[in-house]
Amino acid sequence: MANVSVASVSRALNGHTGVTAETQQRIREVAARLRYVPHSAARSLITRRTQTIGALLPDLHDAFFSELIRGIDLAARARGLHLLLSSSHGDADEAATALRAMQGRVDGLLVMSPHADASFLEDNLPTLPTVLMNTQVKGDRFTSFDVDNYGGAQAMVHHLVDSGRKRIAFIAGPEANHDVQERERGYRDALAAHALGATATVLAGDFTEESGYRAAKKALALSPRPDAVFAANDMMALGCLTAFAEAGIAVPGDIAIAGFDDIPLARYVTPGLTTVRVRIADLGSSALDKLAAMIEAGGEVQNSSHILSTEVVVRSSSVAGSAAR
Repeated sequence: MANVSVASVSRALNGHTGVTAETQQRIREVAARLRYVPHSAARSLITRRTQTIGALLPDLHDAFFSELIRGIDLAARARGLHLLLSSSHGDADEAATALRAMQGRVDGLLVMSPHADASFLEDNLPTLPTVLMNTQVKGDRFTSFDVDNYGGAQAMVHHLVDSGRKRIAFIAGPEANHDVQERERGYRDALAAHALGATATVLAGDFTEESGYRAAKKALALSPRPDAVFAANDMMALGCLTAFAEAGIAVPGDIAIAGFDDIPLARYVTPGLTTVRVRIADLGSSALDKLAAMIEAGGEVQNSSHILSTEVVVRSSSVAGSAAR
């Protein structure tokens, strides 16, 4: 319809030189009338690129993963890349199936999985550029981005002790989760540093509000009762707030509450939630940017490890009045 060669159409639609402005305009008008869209699969056969990034996450539900996906997607869109998401739902077999299914569909992988130890990756990871996020595999075999879970947990316990708390309970998450293990290690080491190691109390949780609610009920039944509860994520801390409110427990007067992640909701609940701030979206965007650079370099980029810092954000769930900041 445009009365030009296939090559001219290709150059015009891909923004290449060799086509006059008038011809390019005519080609684009014809393409618009035909509602023509380049065939991505055919294009991939030529370029050997899908312009798609795969991301395997433990879950796609809750505010943490929403923020993480937002960061990944914004960085991908800025580079003209698409995103293919999959979740392992906490199951190793599902994680393995999802990884193998990515082969041929994506140019590179972002992986966050509690099951991804070295042998798991060796058995299931496609031969693609890969960046790990908050995953327990260490060394120079992979590029990785990790949150300073240990340091953040230590800092939160120091804050609670400095605020006068002596009996600090910790609500853990899923046992196999690398983040949880590091946060509990930071909690225990910080208690020991204040000579409070004997008072360590760890309650079971699974990162959901419901598990935080149940753990709060158990904390209230303890004798002596904790004067602070530090939850391994904000969702469980929010469950605690509800349980304590129902029981008529004043926060922070009777019990202080703290979380981890600083999800957007944390600043809007009453009282505002003291938490360890993780720049969640930045974690996703930084990992995506690094992966894109690896893909462009054709595997010539040296693997590297990156630790993202955390900070304690003090709100009124741990200190009253003007002391919150």
